[in-house]
Amino acid sequence: MTREQGRLNPPVGAQDHAQGSAGAAIALVEYGDYECPHCGRAYPIVKRLQARLGAGLLFVFRNFPLAEVHPHATAAAELAEAAAMGGRFWPMHDMLFEHQDALDDGHLLTYVRALDLDPGDLRKALESGRPKERVRADFTSGVRSGVNGTPTFFINGRRFDGNWTDEDSFAAALRAAAPPSS
Repeated sequence: MTREQGRLNPPVGAQDHAQGSAGAAIALVEYGDYECPHCGRAYPIVKRLQARLGAGLLFVFRNFPLAEVHPHATAAAELAEAAAMGGRFWPMHDMLFEHQDALDDGHLLTYVRALDLDPGDLRKALESGRPKERVRADFTSGVRSGVNGTPTFFINGRRFDGNWTDEDSFAAALRAAAPPSS
C-alpha cells in the first residue's frame, strides 16, 4: 500500500481526541510529544488560534512521542490516554504541556492528584494496555502520514509545512484552508 505524501492517514474520525465542532470548516491535527520543547512552544499558539477561530476550528491531538530523545514522553502520552478512558484527556493534556519540564513518575502522580483523578483507576487503565495501544496507533498513523518530527500539523488533511511559530501566518493558513462559503 502506498501513501500520498503530505496526507493525513487515517483522516480525523470518532477515535480522535478533538476540541470543537465536528462540522467545523477547518480541522487542525497536531502530532505532538509532551516533552518536546517545540510542542511546548506550539501549545499556547494553538490555544490562541482556537480562541481566534472559535467554532470554525476543530483541533485534534495525536500522540507522537519521540522516546529516543524525550525519555518521559511515552509515559506522559500513556497517562493522557489513561485519563481519556475516564473522560479527562484534555485536562491531562493541558497539565502535561503546562508542566512539560517535570514529567518524571513522581510529577505525573502529582498531576493525577491535582486533577482529582483516582490513581487506582488510572493504574488499572494503564495495566489494561489500552493506553499503550492507543499511543502506538497514533504513532503508526503519524508514520503513515509522513510525520518525522514534532510538532507536525495537518490542516484539513494536508500537511502544513509553513511557519507555525508566526501566529498570524498560521491563522491565515488555517483561514485559507476553509472551503468558500456557499
